Amino acid sequence: MLYVALIGGLLFALAWKLGLLRTVDRGDVAAIAGVLLGFRLLTTGHGFLAIACFAGVAGWAAYRSQQLRRARMPVAEARALLGVAEDADQEAIRAAHKKLIARVHPDAGGTPELARQVNAAREILLSEARNRVPVRRE
Repeated sequence: MLYVALIGGLLFALAWKLGLLRTVDRGDVAAIAGVLLGFRLLTTGHGFLAIACFAGVAGWAAYRSQQLRRARMPVAEARALLGVAEDADQEAIRAAHKKLIARVHPDAGGTPELARQVNAAREILLSEARNRVPVRRE
């Protein structure tokens, strides 16, 4: 029974990550269920499985945090801030970030808020570049 629940949780997380469940916000329910299952496993002596549940919840929290950062800055604004093209690859994004952060970092006379925005733009664009479907040219 426990393995069925774990496999179901993994399938749910995979479907969420692939974007199949983004129209309905079920992540909060899954996180609560993961925490409850983790505590149940912890109290019954299944520490390793409890850690796996808590790690899944932590992964969801990191993913949700990334979604919230993205909601605060659209991809187009992130591209404009870093000055990269729409089809920029990860190396170009990192190079543009490195060049810009050297000028806006608080140690170089910039502000912490501007450095935070530049870092958020980098994360948004790197995430978008990783998730971009390659175009086949025949």
